[in-house]
Amino acid sequence: MTINALLLMGGSGQGGGSIWTSLIFMGAIFVIFYWFIIRPQSKRQKERKEKVNNLKKGDKIVTSGGMIANVTSVEDDTVLAEIDKGVKARFNKSAITDVNPNKNNN
Repeated sequence: MTINALLLMGGSGQGGGSIWTSLIFMGAIFVIFYWFIIRPQSKRQKERKEKVNNLKKGDKIVTSGGMIANVTSVEDDTVLAEIDKGVKARFNKSAITDVNPNKNNN
């Protein structure tokens, strides 16, 4: 639909301004939605991805399953992490939700 068609649907001169008010209102809602929901979420995802890409031996990680471990080696798409003394597990990098560099497992 074009703007002319929308204006014609608006009816007589009395209700013509309501379409513009509605469009402005919808635009404002989108801007508010973007500013308070979409932007912060994408920022958090970008920070998490950067942390995961910069993983190194000795970093403490938290996985999506709640496992807390120390990184012992990093490969392309996986990480070998020590959960407890002598207990190691391999995780996909996509399963890592948080990285805390240089934290000791106590």
